[in-house]
Amino acid sequence: MICTTIQNKTASQILEILQKTEMAEIRLDRCSLTDDEIDTCFESDVPLVATCRVSEIMAADPSLSEIKAASICENRLCRAVKAGARYVDVEIEAPKYMSKRVRACAGEYGSVFIKSYHDFNGTDSYEALKALVEKCMHIGADIVKIVTAAKNPEDADRVLRLYDEFAPGRLIAFSMGEAGRESRLRCLAKGSPYTYAALTEDDAAAPGQWSADAMASALYGSRRFIDAAVAIPSSKSFAQRAIIAAALADGVSHLFGYTPCGDNEAAVSVARDLGAEVNANGSGLEIRGIAASPGCIDINALHTGESGLLTRLMIPLLPMISKSPVRITGEKTLLDRPLKGAEEMMSAFGVNMENESGDCRIPLTVTGPLHSGQAEISGRYGSQLISGLLMALPLADKYSKVTVREPKSIPYMFITLDVMKKFGVRVGNEMMGDREFVESGGDWSLCSEMLFKVKGGQRYKAADFAIEGDWSSAANFLVAGALFGKVEISGLDTASLQADLSIMDILMEAGASLSQTGDHLGPVTVQRAPLTAFDVDASNCPDLFPIISVLAAFCQGTSHISGTDRLAHKESDRGQAILDMLLKMGVNASIEKNTLIIEGHSLASRLLEGNLLKGGRYTSSHDHRMAMALKVAEMGADGPVEIDDTACVAKSFPTFFDLYSSL
Repeated sequence: MICTTIQNKTASQILEILQKTEMAEIRLDRCSLTDDEIDTCFESDVPLVATCRVSEIMAADPSLSEIKAASICENRLCRAVKAGARYVDVEIEAPKYMSKRVRACAGEYGSVFIKSYHDFNGTDSYEALKALVEKCMHIGADIVKIVTAAKNPEDADRVLRLYDEFAPGRLIAFSMGEAGRESRLRCLAKGSPYTYAALTEDDAAAPGQWSADAMASALYGSRRFIDAAVAIPSSKSFAQRAIIAAALADGVSHLFGYTPCGDNEAAVSVARDLGAEVNANGSGLEIRGIAASPGCIDINALHTGESGLLTRLMIPLLPMISKSPVRITGEKTLLDRPLKGAEEMMSAFGVNMENESGDCRIPLTVTGPLHSGQAEISGRYGSQLISGLLMALPLADKYSKVTVREPKSIPYMFITLDVMKKFGVRVGNEMMGDREFVESGGDWSLCSEMLFKVKGGQRYKAADFAIEGDWSSAANFLVAGALFGKVEISGLDTASLQADLSIMDILMEAGASLSQTGDHLGPVTVQRAPLTAFDVDASNCPDLFPIISVLAAFCQGTSHISGTDRLAHKESDRGQAILDMLLKMGVNASIEKNTLIIEGHSLASRLLEGNLLKGGRYTSSHDHRMAMALKVAEMGADGPVEIDDTACVAKSFPTFFDLYSSL
């Protein structure tokens, strides 16, 4: 990225400049700003570097001692950090006590601490430069900046060699002067997080500095970046659960914020087949439930469309509420997805499952009744069937206790409990784990066992329910904004139980610029910033895998995404589909020991090295998540990406391609 240096400007001028830059350095030693003006300027969503040189402060006022000048710099830099500076730059010559305090402030407020070295007279030996980088890293620098004066091309090459020795994401190294001019651009090809440019050629902060316009032209050419606002559809995880709960309830429920898609419409169809009355009213549903109780209906067949969640919710519910055996049918990719662990789980509560092929796939017949009781079940195959069991057991006459070993997708179980609670049904729960789990304060990924205590004889009651926006769908637009421009997204809840809210944490770890206006329901804005590799356990949010693999391809360094064992039986063999996509696009990637490993390069590096993702014909594997990820990847490709099956997005987000084209 291009960081524009701002110097000798007023606060109002700075704010105007920030509207036109992708990133900026504000020279607090050369801009006369009050404390309040520092706060205002650094509240910007634009990634900002705060710089204040002790030597510059002393040069401006020779009467100041070094101690006083250092105090001024420290106060200004820490003020900027607290206001929101993404980076804070302290020169290597600064007093140690000042550097230490600014670094501590940066650590507390989440800013990246840069230790910088400038040689305006020449370029030292490679070994000396290398020692400087090592010294800065040793004293706690997140990024080291090395800038020297180049008297010839060899000097500039010597500085750029540092990228062969150190992780590019932690190094900004180039040369000043005419001989070093090209190194300011070439450092981006080497993987530097960003480079510096001037507002204009006449406003250069150092010899050989490009203007921002000239740098952008050389780097981006005619490439356009997105700047858009997007309204996200409702969460089908919440919608399907709420539709079924409303269908089971006694009375008339109203669901607000409903967005139709294949899976949601399948849930509406199931509700009607159970005997509920469902009427659509704009963006809402009115559902008159069946007042469900054990054996209250008598049906022999039910079609669940292509929805794995809906199917798994109904497998325990049908033998509870139907007097007769029920044959469950489905369509498309659902027919190829085995229901691992289902027979063992259902048999523990007296339910028999049979199908023609004998390998527990749809179509199958479930025969009840489902009994209350106590059982230990495995959670290693996911949360959906457990969610159906939790929805069914409260209707039984007696108390039940369910112990889930090795639980997966824990957030989705809590979504189920949350929806049930809204419809008058409560289930007690307790998460358990070892000492590490206890000390973590309840980290889901460390939970080894869950205990559910279910009181029998409960009944669902009608409710009014607002369906929140879908973080799974939003993830595609959030990543698009982080990589290729700026996107404002409405309709989300940042206090959500949805597992895919994790995309916010992943983007922040990668270095994206994120902000929210208002409360937890306000619009979320994401925009480009220097991105670095990340490590994440996505076991609890497997739907994020395709889009965060695209993100990782543009994050400098090697990212590790663990939890690939959760991907084998999605709409596709999603782990293999992702790997095939990445390799075909020219991304170095592999799957090792349950972890997807991706070697990423920044967009700037890919542009300069001619290493954009490869366009061409790709398969979505009939997987809606893959189709959406491929479309986002196209923005970083060297040509169009043709997807064999785009209609599959109707399963969760039928308007995706129309909405995406509006970007």
